[in-house]
Amino acid sequence: MSLQRIVRVSLEHPTSAVCVAGVETLVDIYGAVPQGTEMFEVYGTPGVDIYISPSMEKKRERADTRRWHFDSGFKIIVVVNSPSNDLNDSHVQISYHSSHEPLPLAYAVLYLTCVDITLDCDLNCEGRQDRSFVDKRQWVWGPGGYGAILLVNCDRDNLNCDNQDNCDQRVHCLQDLEDMSVMVLRTQGPAALFDDHKLILHTSSRDAKRARVFHSCGPEDSCEAYRHVLGQDKLSYEVPRFHGDEERFFVEGLSFPDAGFSGLISFHVTLLDYSNEDFYQSPIFTDTVVFRVAPWIMTPSTLPPLEVYVCQVKNNTGFVDSVAELARRAGCKLTICPQAENRNDRWIQDEMEMGYIQAPHKTFPVVFDSPRNGELQDFPYKRILGPDFGYVTREPRDNSVSRLDSFGNLEVSPPVVANGKEYPLGRILIGGNLPGSRGRRVTQVVRDFLHAQKVQPPVELFVDWLTVGHVDEFLSFVPAPDGKGFRMLLASPSACFKLFQEKQKWGHGRALLFQGVAGNQQVNTISINQVLANRNLISYNKFVQSCIDWNREVLKRELGLTDCDIIDIPQLFKMERRKALAFFPDLVNMLVLGKHLGIPKPFGPIINGRCCLEEKVRSLLEPLGLHCTFIDDFTSYHMLHGEVHCGTNVRRQPFSFKWWNMVP
Repeated sequence: MSLQRIVRVSLEHPTSAVCVAGVETLVDIYGAVPQGTEMFEVYGTPGVDIYISPSMEKKRERADTRRWHFDSGFKIIVVVNSPSNDLNDSHVQISYHSSHEPLPLAYAVLYLTCVDITLDCDLNCEGRQDRSFVDKRQWVWGPGGYGAILLVNCDRDNLNCDNQDNCDQRVHCLQDLEDMSVMVLRTQGPAALFDDHKLILHTSSRDAKRARVFHSCGPEDSCEAYRHVLGQDKLSYEVPRFHGDEERFFVEGLSFPDAGFSGLISFHVTLLDYSNEDFYQSPIFTDTVVFRVAPWIMTPSTLPPLEVYVCQVKNNTGFVDSVAELARRAGCKLTICPQAENRNDRWIQDEMEMGYIQAPHKTFPVVFDSPRNGELQDFPYKRILGPDFGYVTREPRDNSVSRLDSFGNLEVSPPVVANGKEYPLGRILIGGNLPGSRGRRVTQVVRDFLHAQKVQPPVELFVDWLTVGHVDEFLSFVPAPDGKGFRMLLASPSACFKLFQEKQKWGHGRALLFQGVAGNQQVNTISINQVLANRNLISYNKFVQSCIDWNREVLKRELGLTDCDIIDIPQLFKMERRKALAFFPDLVNMLVLGKHLGIPKPFGPIINGRCCLEEKVRSLLEPLGLHCTFIDDFTSYHMLHGEVHCGTNVRRQPFSFKWWNMVP
């Protein structure tokens, strides 16, 4: 970026100035003009381009084409296109003329030393046809956009360290550098110029809180060579010329986008003139690059699974075995959190959400630790954080956490198009209350964080009618071979009553729910006839259906869905403390591993030797090429107000779509 430097020439002695290759310098010839001057001529040595700009309205012209009438409104613009080999090896000569004199009245000479200074980084221009017009000071979204990208260095590459890599001012291992973005300062010009000129790398106090810069000051295969030079309390750095014409810097992100932080960070290099001891150093030129901190991105259940997490507690051995078998069929890694670490907290979905961050040079998963802070609170940091596996959390200062802050209440849709707007990474779904009401909501710091990521704009649904209050209690997504590539599953009391009425009509009204629940004396069986005769249950489920229907319309509008994209899964709810709980194991609260589904076993009415609820779900999902496995979670999860999805977690493949190619 040019500072529009103005150089004033003198008639008494030659003037010297430093310019930057390709950057305009304005020459002021009006400070000392011989008496009687009517015209002037300007010439330069080879490699010096000189232009005259008569006014704002007229285009500039090359200065060496003719003699110019003297006019104080003229601007003389000098551009040197290549760096100098020696000091003052180019010059500009101005001659002043009068129509009454055959010879020039006087001469003024400007000696120029040209230096080339660029602060470069990977501007991610792969989608652009012409990269020469990229403005490093801007960050542009979209397939034709450009801009440097910075990762938050939130993993822990050195297992001998206790903290994340960006928590101190050191490079602990060379692998840590792979998570950073490279910034290169290139200079060309006479070495003697830097005897009285300095290069200063600098940033603002605000941006210094968001990123840290290391300078390679020695052999690059040694951790000790990387010195913290910028960021946090360091706002500027005088750049020594350790490596001649090229100095490499490594930049790590410290903060994700959030409330008050858009994600943009600027770094500048300025050439300062120290040649005059009587004056304060003067800036000659500044170059700037802008980075955008990569957002944290969630992965929907329709993406391929890589790793399944589950907790081993005192009464869930059969459940863990079933999840392990499902993971084996799906080709997933299985990680079991032992009881010594989970302290009998089985709700691993509520504790954390898996996502990732991505730059052109690196992608790695990042776990988002919820503020619920149950007995599992140490698991994400102590067991998951590690080499190329990052960690982030948000906790309110006033500890105002409710059940809605567990991450069963945090889901994301597959890619959608809604109201003419593309969402190639889907949209985050969180649960809250009705607009204008005073019910429970996700804590502000979590909402701020999710909104600030920009690439998956959140949709807030109504969940305060539920006892637990999580979106995964009434919806989920499964892959599909047609249409939009997925189906949204919604819990439906209406579909359940319709199914039971059909079975009653065909003479199966005495078929019992909850028959065969193993080892649980708290559960009484109930027949289809009894369910359909229970006016309180029917009335309450009409209310539940109205709540789900409200969400259905929001989801159709905000995700661009039609009824063809939605499958109604039979489900009943019961009231407990004026809120809703699943009457039988919640069928939509399932584990989705590609085509393999781990669905809570509902223990529905047995008709002709088969559970009619299971048969109905199979008839709805198996035509999509999905394989339904019903997992008994009744005693170990359902009776504790959760199901299969609540008790598991999944790390998935990142999107193939690159987030910077979208337009938020």
